[in-house]
Amino acid sequence: SIAVLVLFAMGWSWSIARARAAGEGSPVTPASANIATALTDRSAPSVAYLTDAALAALATPARGESGKLRVRIQQGGTPITPILADTLPPGSVTTFSSGSAAESTSTFVAPRRPGVWSLALKVGSAIKPLADFSVITLRPATEKKAGRLGLYYIGNWPAARKGRPGVSYDPPNGFIEVTAQNQNTQLSEHFKIKDFLPHDQQNVWPKYIVIDIKMIDKDELVLQDLKEHGINPNGVRVLSGFRTPQYNVGGGDPRGRAALSRHMYGDANDIFIDNDGDGQMDDLNHDGRVNIADAKVIQDAVNRVERAHPSLIGGCGIYSGTSAHGPFTHIDTRGYPARWIGTGDS
Repeated sequence: SIAVLVLFAMGWSWSIARARAAGEGSPVTPASANIATALTDRSAPSVAYLTDAALAALATPARGESGKLRVRIQQGGTPITPILADTLPPGSVTTFSSGSAAESTSTFVAPRRPGVWSLALKVGSAIKPLADFSVITLRPATEKKAGRLGLYYIGNWPAARKGRPGVSYDPPNGFIEVTAQNQNTQLSEHFKIKDFLPHDQQNVWPKYIVIDIKMIDKDELVLQDLKEHGINPNGVRVLSGFRTPQYNVGGGDPRGRAALSRHMYGDANDIFIDNDGDGQMDDLNHDGRVNIADAKVIQDAVNRVERAHPSLIGGCGIYSGTSAHGPFTHIDTRGYPARWIGTGDS
């Protein structure tokens, strides 16, 4: 996460400062000296420079392979930095805030309560938020009783089975708690939490869903590829994101759905591009028609992305339109390649 990289930079700079004081190593560059001074002198005005500029640049890997991610999703009470605690300056603190709730920690673990948390880093007397990035902590799956969390009906996952190596069919161990207030949280540049909500139980809050952030990362890479091939990706729409087991069985149009659909595991979504706002796929190949060939344009982008980013390999199916929806493309990160032509919902 960004916090991990922030702390890495802090530890690195602290080591530089100590080495310089001891006369060790090669000469320290002006930038390194500024960062080290900011860390070791609590009154130094350059702390603002440290958090705004130097560390922001080092935070790029936390944005995923796409560079577009804006959240990290994890269990509550788990470390946001498993290393570097011994090299941090005394008094370094990470502050988490979510609505009226706030927590501070010098041990660098995420809050135990489920929620969407903004982060800020405090070094000495200076505090600076980590812009455009949140930590989402999960509601433990052990709290689900009789297929429900609170009033929200989830159902039960099929018994876990042994599949291909690296492909999990284990039930999720936690859920994102979605409220009317946090549903607009940006997961990435183009996607919000609410884009992945099931289509039933509209008036029940909070809702509980599963999202694999690798899928969002892959989606963003696909959109970037489309842009590079002359297609405006800003009209991307999610036709179907996460599905609870009970919705996967009977919600919407179940034709074409697998009993072990990856939608239930949070690493699949069905998307289309709708820049003209008519609720249907656009004519992406410019042949004057809207049909499954336009879904194939997105699949071609998926193929290029998977060749460049094999860690995000997965399934991609193309679907023709029905009376309920236009054509769309299914994308997932199941861990092995799969391609198909489908009907109904994926």
